[in-house]
Amino acid sequence: MTVLIEEFKREHLDIVAALNRVKELGIQSREGKAELSSVKAALLEHLENEDERLYPFLRKEAEKKKELKNILDLFALEMEDVTQAVTEFFHRFSRGEVLDEKLQEEFENLSAVLVKRIKNEESILYDEYEYINQ
Repeated sequence: MTVLIEEFKREHLDIVAALNRVKELGIQSREGKAELSSVKAALLEHLENEDERLYPFLRKEAEKKKELKNILDLFALEMEDVTQAVTEFFHRFSRGEVLDEKLQEEFENLSAVLVKRIKNEESILYDEYEYINQ
């Protein structure tokens, strides 16, 4: 496995572990809210890292491979939805706009979306990156 993919998978593990800690602590608790802030920071850093180091390489390769271009197009559309969900949740959370009884439910929905995206990246995009770099 390439160093880059190892790094990204480690970041994914850290993000998922932090999401699980928020669930365990409770999103209403002071500790849960602090952990959620660290999740947001880690997620933003990870996305920026992928945007700088993974996607440019894959887009360049996609110029030669139509199937890869189609995959990247689908991931880009999905990412728009994920980004919107994450942005809306954190915006509403930081402003206290989410009702307490709905907060846990919305957080769990957001977690599920993020975990699904991570699994898809690892099983499709990261595998494609590894295949190209053999």
